[in-house]
Amino acid sequence: MSAPFIILTALGFGILLMAIIHRLGKRMNNYGIVDIAWSWGFIPLALIYIMATGNPGLRQVLLLIAVTLWSGRLGWHLYRRVMSHHPEEDGRYNQLRDEWGAQTHRKMFWFFQLQASVLVGLSLPFLVISLNHSPQLMMIEWIGFALIIGSLIGEAISDWQLDQFKKRSDSKGKTCQEGLWRYSRHPNYFFEWMVWVGFFVFSLASPNGIYTIACPILIFYFLTQKTGIPATEEQALKSRGEDYRRYQQTTSAFVPWFKKKTS
Repeated sequence: MSAPFIILTALGFGILLMAIIHRLGKRMNNYGIVDIAWSWGFIPLALIYIMATGNPGLRQVLLLIAVTLWSGRLGWHLYRRVMSHHPEEDGRYNQLRDEWGAQTHRKMFWFFQLQASVLVGLSLPFLVISLNHSPQLMMIEWIGFALIIGSLIGEAISDWQLDQFKKRSDSKGKTCQEGLWRYSRHPNYFFEWMVWVGFFVFSLASPNGIYTIACPILIFYFLTQKTGIPATEEQALKSRGEDYRRYQQTTSAFVPWFKKKTS
């Protein structure tokens, strides 16, 4: 299959997936499930690319392992988070309901379709890698794969440390500043971004791989300027107030680094 046809096939899958998830979210009265579907959606897309390009080799096997481990873990983490609060909906979607009013279900459908487009767009490094059938893997590909796995481990540790902190009886109203959270206010976001950097590095050995740099740039923008840090910190300030303000003054927002000294 040609690359444009494969992309159209992937887009068709994304559109159908998000249409089904929209209907399910409407029935459950919880549109937060889109986050779960979006995360897990990368696995079938990687399979579509690998099967459509034919004759998968070690490169494609490594890609599928990396995507499955990363997407599967992230989706499971979000599933536990969303379902632990169900039927209560995530604050972001409650805010959209307030803004859209009677038009919520219609506008949410198109919002979900936008997620389908983003899903396919961000998966393009997987297509670039799948199209490369060179028999020999280059060192840059092994480096990219190692970076993905290492970042995945860092993200999993970050989430685990935060979960353990929240389970403690003395954690209410306080900010986690233990483990990786001592060095970054959002280590999970940082390692999530580094996963995408890893996919970019992996794709550099393939034709047109350099253009996939758009993906980590886009993820960085979302995490630091849109749906990641700004929304999370706004909620943290509401729930933890001065405790979180002091945390902001001493701790790096994104890249893990040593604490600042305050006077």
